[in-house]
Amino acid sequence: MIRAGDNLVEMISKSLQICGLSLLEGDILVIAQKIISKAEGRTVNLTSVTPSAEAIDLAEETQKDPRLVELILNESTEVLRCRRGLIIVEHRLGFICANAGIDHSNVCGEGDEQSEYVLLLPHNPDASAEHLRKQLVDLYGKNIGVLIIDSHGRAWREGIVGISIGISGLPGLVDFRGVVDLFGYEMKVTQVAAAD
Repeated sequence: MIRAGDNLVEMISKSLQICGLSLLEGDILVIAQKIISKAEGRTVNLTSVTPSAEAIDLAEETQKDPRLVELILNESTEVLRCRRGLIIVEHRLGFICANAGIDHSNVCGEGDEQSEYVLLLPHNPDASAEHLRKQLVDLYGKNIGVLIIDSHGRAWREGIVGISIGISGLPGLVDFRGVVDLFGYEMKVTQVAAAD
């Protein structure tokens, strides 16, 4: 269980050692957002949240906890869609996601019931990835990449996929614009989300 202030570099190094592994040149370390958010103290006790009138109205429409809706609104720039049990937003980081990426599963606080705690996305996932990468490069002397990933749904598709929300040490996009295909056609718009 990751707690606020935990030294992730130390924990990663110890885990690698236990498994008989080491980081090699060009490795990419993929870390779940939940680990970063917990270490950065992004856990919120819902009992500390006072919902606004807007949150109360939206909570009634979606049948969600008004305190959770208040956090969703605080973490978002715009509500795009909502229905019972779901609020689709543009997160302040630019992602289009359900419930502002706020997570309720496997989240607990010190000495209180698990059900009252939720976890927000990292404040700046790219900066978190860069900070972690620099420390690991210093420790191992290897040029590596770090991805922070989260699970997101896709419009009109069933199932959840992992996407990169923070990146350091490798390209997020590979640009194929200007590349000629097998039949001589020059690609005009193709950019591959390589990190995802």
